[in-house]
Amino acid sequence: MPIGVFVLAAAVFAQGTSEFMMSGLLARTAADFAVSLGTVGLLTSVYAVGMVLGAPTMAATAGRWPLRRSATTFLALFCVAHIVGAVTTDFAVLVATRAVAAVANAGFLAIVLAALPRLVGPALLGRATSIIVSGVTVACIAGVPAGTLLGQLWGWRSAFAAVAVVSAAVLIPVASMVPRDGAGADASDRSMWSEWAVLGVREVRSAVVVGVLVNAATFAAFTYLGTIAAGIAGTTRGWVPLVLALFGLGSFVGVTLTGRYSDRRGRSIITVGTVGLVGVWALAAVTAHTIAGVAVMTLLTGAAAFGVGSALIATIVRTAAPTAPRLAGAMATTALNIGAVLGPMVAGVAVDRTQTPVAALWCAAGTAAVAAVIVQFDRARRGPAADPVGVGAR
Repeated sequence: MPIGVFVLAAAVFAQGTSEFMMSGLLARTAADFAVSLGTVGLLTSVYAVGMVLGAPTMAATAGRWPLRRSATTFLALFCVAHIVGAVTTDFAVLVATRAVAAVANAGFLAIVLAALPRLVGPALLGRATSIIVSGVTVACIAGVPAGTLLGQLWGWRSAFAAVAVVSAAVLIPVASMVPRDGAGADASDRSMWSEWAVLGVREVRSAVVVGVLVNAATFAAFTYLGTIAAGIAGTTRGWVPLVLALFGLGSFVGVTLTGRYSDRRGRSIITVGTVGLVGVWALAAVTAHTIAGVAVMTLLTGAAAFGVGSALIATIVRTAAPTAPRLAGAMATTALNIGAVLGPMVAGVAVDRTQTPVAALWCAAGTAAVAAVIVQFDRARRGPAADPVGVGAR
């Protein structure tokens, strides 16, 4: 595996820390700006909206740039956004910095994912994808709990500052060790917008829709995991970063196993995994009244959610890349972040109406059920031997 893939994964670690760390910083941020918990929770959705809009826009803008140039530019912009976010006293400015950081994050991921088939070849695409995604899972294990701990000790601003420092540190190896080519080098002269026609291919379209739903379930639940843990009677605030770390640990296990087998067993992972997600999210909701139940199910849901999600990312890139070489990564990023927008929004409504954050877990189970029905329906339509969402590897 080229060393550049691991360097890019390190950058994704910083970005993943930022994307997920608000789960442990909601209360402190709300108190600092004197806004409601639900309002601060929308920062997660703002970030996801920025990634949804930023992925295709930045892919169109930088789709022909060399990989090193585009990755360095987006990472530098991401770093600056966190420096501004760490010092602002205006909530509107904080929201704006989250949007800018998200656009930079989206551009980085879109370019990197689109470059993977050329960097590692089709045979290693699933494993390379898992390495990139593992940057997010390691962020959940170490970065997000560390950010939560920093927020508890020195305020949420220290967490933003720490992300800026890590981003700046990673910028040097990205600028020196990532290959110059790999992003736009093989792009054809066709219109960027014409590449969106690949969504007319059923395999691609099905993978995108399932990706939206799976990530909606993940974000619906994860946004409120810290709040759920903190609200259990008899627990201390130290449980919040621990629970978030367990989610990250489970995610790392899920992504690692998926990366090992998805190039050959991607079909089975997605077919079985979407059904399994329904069960684990529902069981998480049932057992959320005890800290032991939350801890165990957080580990399991993290593994299942990110394992299936990683397989879906590889599926979208693999099936879209031949027809849409520049937008394949953007499609994967956009699909997952549409889910990240919808999940917290739906969960937020349910939490406000029921006055319990556990409702977010039931939202996750329901959303996963819709994804499972789509996968099973598509499988039945094409026959049991066919790939339900476009994973052609046997």
